[in-house]
Amino acid sequence: HLCRSLLQSGHQVVGYDSMNSYYDPALKEARLGELCSRSGYRHVTASLENVARLRSELEEFRPSHIVHLAAQAGVRYSIENPEVYLSSNVIGSHNLLASLEGLGVEHVLLASTSSAYGANEDLPFRETAPTATPVSLYAATKIAMEALAHSRSALDGVPITAFRFFTVYG
Repeated sequence: HLCRSLLQSGHQVVGYDSMNSYYDPALKEARLGELCSRSGYRHVTASLENVARLRSELEEFRPSHIVHLAAQAGVRYSIENPEVYLSSNVIGSHNLLASLEGLGVEHVLLASTSSAYGANEDLPFRETAPTATPVSLYAATKIAMEALAHSRSALDGVPITAFRFFTVYG
């Protein structure tokens, strides 16, 4: 939906996705097919962990803005496959943020999670609430990503905004 909206507004969009099988690949392919048929859209199938490919694509496209929605999602799956979360959510996010130096990116928007609030019992949750008590590896990796983003923003001067999304289940 975001890509469609950006394309309809006249923006050029490069989608960068590993197209892994965590979510239904047929649904991903159908959505990708719709985007690829539109003028102004280009797709790259690669993971953020592939830093050489990521840097190459960023250098070629030179985006003014980045919306970082890539992550390994799912609280329960993080218990079964913690390495996938560390690789995708921490290493992948670090690779993206570290690759921005010198590109002139004006702003980065990134997806985090309400799971970051963890065992915090002060309701309703507030953006300023502490995130020192994650109760899942998924949440811990997203908190680490937020910390990396804060550090990169301070070091590189690129504004970064994180959104802590709530799901219909949370």
